[in-house]
Amino acid sequence: MKKRYFIIFFGLLTVFPSLVHSQPLPPFDKLFERWGPRIHPSDLRVLQLEMSPDPVQEGQRIRFEATISNLSHYSTRLSLFVKDRDEVVTSVQDVLIKPGHNRIIFPHTGYRFSRHEHCFTVEVDIEWTKRPIDVVREFCARRTHQGWTLTDIRVGPLFVEDLEMYPDPARTGQEVRFKVRLRNDGSSLRGNIRIQDRDQTIAYLNDVHLPYGYAEYHFPYSRYAFQRFDHCFTVIVDVERTPYRTDAAREFCAKPMGWTLKP
Repeated sequence: MKKRYFIIFFGLLTVFPSLVHSQPLPPFDKLFERWGPRIHPSDLRVLQLEMSPDPVQEGQRIRFEATISNLSHYSTRLSLFVKDRDEVVTSVQDVLIKPGHNRIIFPHTGYRFSRHEHCFTVEVDIEWTKRPIDVVREFCARRTHQGWTLTDIRVGPLFVEDLEMYPDPARTGQEVRFKVRLRNDGSSLRGNIRIQDRDQTIAYLNDVHLPYGYAEYHFPYSRYAFQRFDHCFTVIVDVERTPYRTDAAREFCAKPMGWTLKP
């Protein structure tokens, strides 16, 4: 009897396939979703990982949102984990991933930032096997003056309004110090500032705050030897180990008339 019903059902699927596609039965859909073709971790990509709020202050609860691309033609349910190294930060269970882009919202977490940098990865659990998902770029949270952020740092434009030297004029072999008036038209950030004469660093400040707008920086005394006909100084700002040359209102060159930077 059961065999006869199976043959009749199979015959209906063969003769009337359009009926199945035009009027799918919800239980059948759920069964297909659960036990149909499975996607592989290599079919998935993390296109974006965001944090809210961003920047986040110490002690604040945060929520992660990820954009996951499914390159396969299948839908499936799986579990996703946001990890920092080997530590699970937050996770979602049994979430539906469809072909194309999927926006995944993770539960709030009280994760605490404790190191200089936190780089997050997303891991997927498919059929009780956990595998990391490829990312289009690194998602690393960096500490800024406002808090921890996942957004890219936008440096500058940076503009040197003035560069002064004390004493001015200076004598050869005399200790001198510099003061820089800097304008930051970009995001507030932290970095290192150095003054260079060609390829030689003559003064520097490490880990200083560069707020939006104007700020003045006083460098420590240094014994710099004026030896050539003129010495033209440039100001370099290093952010995240990347140097950024600043624009200047004018050339800052010391001439051998008592070695002065005054126009």
